[in-house]
Amino acid sequence: MRDATIARNYAEVLLALAGRAEDPAGWGKLIRDVANGVEQNPKLKLFLESPKISESQKIDLLFKALGDNVPRHFLRFLQMLVRKRRQMLIPEIAQEYESLLDVHEGRLHANVTVARETSAVDEARIAEQLSRVIGKKVVPHMNVNPAIIGGIVVKFGDTVMDGSVRKRLATLRGKMLAR
Repeated sequence: MRDATIARNYAEVLLALAGRAEDPAGWGKLIRDVANGVEQNPKLKLFLESPKISESQKIDLLFKALGDNVPRHFLRFLQMLVRKRRQMLIPEIAQEYESLLDVHEGRLHANVTVARETSAVDEARIAEQLSRVIGKKVVPHMNVNPAIIGGIVVKFGDTVMDGSVRKRLATLRGKMLAR
């Protein structure tokens, strides 16, 4: 089985546990924090990777580091990853968890391109209007590209909504040349 599939399976289990605890967003932050620790701390990564360090030592470290700071079932989940030798998948599990949480909460991430910098108020308006049009809560990821001249280009999944001035001018040019 590929690592992505395995990570997704573990993320589904974690989401189910978080749902029982009625805190999916909080558990998302926890798994992301642990994943960041693994990715950013070379000593921790080496410790978790090393076959010379026993499973029980790794589990003890997790308990000492996180014991009273995380929910008991979350800690057991991490310990189970160590027992199954899947601790190095924690960053991938965190990424899959975020994707599953977005689906669970009806969120959609969209790349939004505008011609010039926008204010926080404008970004909120764009998110609100896109949410209304698409029917899901949209989280915009803003990009600036002066080449579109004006308007907005929205990309999410395989869908592109091009409302740019550049596109309109190209369409108008095509109509004029067709005559």
